[in-house]
Amino acid sequence: MSAFSKTAARIPFWVQIVAGLVLGVLLGWLARSQDISWLHTTLEKVGDLFVQLLKLAVAPLVFFAILVSITNLRKVNNAARLASRTLLWFMITSLIAVAIGLALGLLTNPGAGTGLTPKDGQLPKHTGSWIDFLTGIVPTDVVTPFTELNVLQIVFMAAVAGIAALQLGEKAAPILTLAESVLELLQKALWWVIRLAPLGTVGLIGYAIADYGWDLIGKYATFTADVYIGCALVMFGVYPLLLATVAKVNPLQFFKGAWPAIQLAFVSRSSVGTMPVTQKVTERLGVPKEYASFAVPFGATTKMDGCAAIYPALAAIFIAQIFDVPLNVGDYLLIAFVSVIGSAATAGLTGATVMLTLTLSTLGLPLEGVGLLMAIDPVLDMMRTATNVAGQSLVPVVVAARENILDKAAYASASASPIDAPSTPEPAAA
Repeated sequence: MSAFSKTAARIPFWVQIVAGLVLGVLLGWLARSQDISWLHTTLEKVGDLFVQLLKLAVAPLVFFAILVSITNLRKVNNAARLASRTLLWFMITSLIAVAIGLALGLLTNPGAGTGLTPKDGQLPKHTGSWIDFLTGIVPTDVVTPFTELNVLQIVFMAAVAGIAALQLGEKAAPILTLAESVLELLQKALWWVIRLAPLGTVGLIGYAIADYGWDLIGKYATFTADVYIGCALVMFGVYPLLLATVAKVNPLQFFKGAWPAIQLAFVSRSSVGTMPVTQKVTERLGVPKEYASFAVPFGATTKMDGCAAIYPALAAIFIAQIFDVPLNVGDYLLIAFVSVIGSAATAGLTGATVMLTLTLSTLGLPLEGVGLLMAIDPVLDMMRTATNVAGQSLVPVVVAARENILDKAAYASASASPIDAPSTPEPAAA
């Protein structure tokens, strides 16, 4: 190992992330203010490559993680009860999050005074409707969902395979052994990508600043502030309250233990890409591994308080105001319904366009409104994904505490230290 590599390894990962964030902002500002085209292109390619590497692992990772997580439930007492309680708390926290999003939107009127008009919007490339959502769950073949990265269909196939394996019992043991090995291999490979997150941060943040600039962000100042404030209220208000009153544990310890996953989610903007780290921190917080290996992959594909609750609620109000479409109480109830039931449409990928179009089509709002928010989306997606991942770790902690299976000693000793790579032990160096 070179002296540089040894020095880099000693630098805390969060410091590397923050350094990448600062450097990205500076390079992005430089590229835009001095009109340096090569720097603008370089930042774009570095950011795109990092996201592309994350997406490369998404399809197989989701399939094997869901498959293994379902079969792991056979090792847990009261598995059906734990699964139902997990789903219940997913829904409860989503309802609270969407209520906060609606309240902020009604109080601040984010679409007023922006200078934006309906002509500024354009139809999105990918849209969602309830028909597409319901009929799109079942794939037409087993290959297309992987090549087109349709995570919802991959989840469906994995769930069917997992349930079938449980029914087969010992006959499925070789398949399960293979699936567990493949999952470990994927997590190992993904960990190498995660270690590149500081470089990815430079590219993603730098390109956002270089391409959009502060002037554009200024047009969306109220909306951007609403998204960040709403996510902060959920993450640092609602979640600690649930931990203190429902789980009866110290909220500060939760954030210490979960911090590596939260910061990586902020940078990568991918719940699925962060999933191996989320599972590790959840286990470090005292949640039994057998339960965490079910709850975290399940949450990474369905639990989206940032992308599927706060954001579409605020975005619907924002777009309705731009297009001068009045919303009533029934519309707000529909937004809450879509947020709870349709959150699987986001499927843990970077961005929340499909979820937003699903919300808009349900309300009858113009889908061109999505185009108004695309430019600012990368800036919003960082905070949304961090909130998603915090919730994906929180619910297993709450459920485990309520079911008296949480290791309180492990929870109390959780630290913010980096998570080791999810792999078998490395051989000692000669």
